[in-house]
Amino acid sequence: MPVRIVLSHTSHPGNIGAAARAMKTMGLRDLVLVAPRHFPDADAVAMAAGAADVLQEARVVDTLEAALADCTLAVGFTARGRGLSHAPAALRDVAPEILAAAEKGAVALLFGNETSGLSNDELLRCQRLAHIPANPAYSSLNLAAAVQVACYELAASAGAHGLPASGTAEPATGDDVEGFFAHLQSSVREAGYVDPENPGRFMERMRRLFARSGLERSEVRILRGMLAAFEKKMRR
Repeated sequence: MPVRIVLSHTSHPGNIGAAARAMKTMGLRDLVLVAPRHFPDADAVAMAAGAADVLQEARVVDTLEAALADCTLAVGFTARGRGLSHAPAALRDVAPEILAAAEKGAVALLFGNETSGLSNDELLRCQRLAHIPANPAYSSLNLAAAVQVACYELAASAGAHGLPASGTAEPATGDDVEGFFAHLQSSVREAGYVDPENPGRFMERMRRLFARSGLERSEVRILRGMLAAFEKKMRR
């Protein structure tokens, strides 16, 4: 997604690294740091884990104006109402507008200092204000956690990342399943578990059980291999 994360006056380099990691997990790479207290820093690299490349590509600027110079939309994150002319909206509600704007030009999500957040002057440079709804008794999110939630909400709104593929398992065919049931019926009769003259509803219940499981071909082979091993043991 062509969305920029801007961190203003960050105090702790570990939060920069953790934010870079949060970005990469959701497919974002454009990180701009406004006058960070410590950067570059080994703590940032350590907290970035596998996202050191995002840190290496990060740009450091002296002013917020420089970070937002080419942006057509800046969204400032705040946990508090500030009495400003435009009230914060829930991030999930504003996410579609952010994504639509990102298709036309650069968009920045702006996060403030860990202790004081964004100043009113910084928020006034944003066209939209957003907040992450949280427990009103304790609504303070760690900086990197806030970046993670923001990146996730945008990715989810964009449908950017589906569930991991479940693999290449091949479903069992009708012939596979019927062959297994015939083998199972023969085995339980041979073992004396089911009376051939009075089988009851055993096979009906087995069919219902395996119908719920959605058998794969490899699973049918395992089950039939087990039955064959039991039969071999019985015949000794």
